[in-house]
Amino acid sequence: MEFRHLRYFLAVADAGHMTRAAERLGIQQPPLSLQIKALEAELGVALFQRHPKGVALTDAGHQFEQEARRLVDEMAAMQGRMARVARGELGVLNVGFTSSAAAHAFTPEALRACRRAWPGITLAIREDHAAGITEAVASGRLHCGLIRVPVSQPDHLSFEVLLREPVLVALPVDHPLADPASGSVGRRGPRALALTELRQEDFILVRQPGAPGLYANLLALCEAQGFRPRIAAEVERMVTSLNLVAAGVGIAVVPASMNGLHPQAVVYRPLADGTPLDAPLTLVYRTAEASGPAAHFLKIVRDTARRYQARGRKGPTR
Repeated sequence: MEFRHLRYFLAVADAGHMTRAAERLGIQQPPLSLQIKALEAELGVALFQRHPKGVALTDAGHQFEQEARRLVDEMAAMQGRMARVARGELGVLNVGFTSSAAAHAFTPEALRACRRAWPGITLAIREDHAAGITEAVASGRLHCGLIRVPVSQPDHLSFEVLLREPVLVALPVDHPLADPASGSVGRRGPRALALTELRQEDFILVRQPGAPGLYANLLALCEAQGFRPRIAAEVERMVTSLNLVAAGVGIAVVPASMNGLHPQAVVYRPLADGTPLDAPLTLVYRTAEASGPAAHFLKIVRDTARRYQARGRKGPTR
């Protein structure tokens, strides 16, 4: 049975007359009558009683009418859903975040904006390190992601810096440099630390072999200051590095937005002015991703970043 047969049947049922139904459908009456007879033959039951003034539904016709209307309504609803899918208003958006990107206040703000603007888009969230997110976007398992510093840049991906923020030194609460007495605490807050003051410290680094990301810059700066930092541990997540700082394993350098994690066990100190080290928030996506839910999300993320900058929370994008 073809779907058009349901439409023909319902048109005749509503009009009560073959000729009037044919006019509404924009076809000739004889072909319509043949289609209805073919439908009755296929079902093995008479759907209409013919009489001089038109047609009337049989008992079987009344039963078929209920099923036909349900199917037509479901088809119309499905067509409406598919139109929304085509416009990117409906679907699943797979987004990845590093733990430090997720900790930035910008990230939940952008997600809330997306949910408000496009309630038909389901957000599927995944957390991973920068290398894992980049590879997942490149392979199509993720539509886009928010990372810090790219660790690789495949040709068909775009990397767009949305925001930049300063970094902080995370110290165990009982560390000498964490003691307010180690430096003046005045109207501008704790004394900033120079990299050379960290010469004898054990560092906890977040990096992957061959893809050090943000910490490649930190290591290069330390070497420029005449020392190589002692590495106490290398971990995959920035949150893990702060867990180890809280346990007294060593110190870490983290984006300022992570300030406040483990407040009873970790103290955060700024780096001295002039230290050329900051933490970007970077959007990664497939360059050809120009339609669907991903395109809507990219626009919302950019708009949210502009509003965020306008409020002056973290300074302008460079």
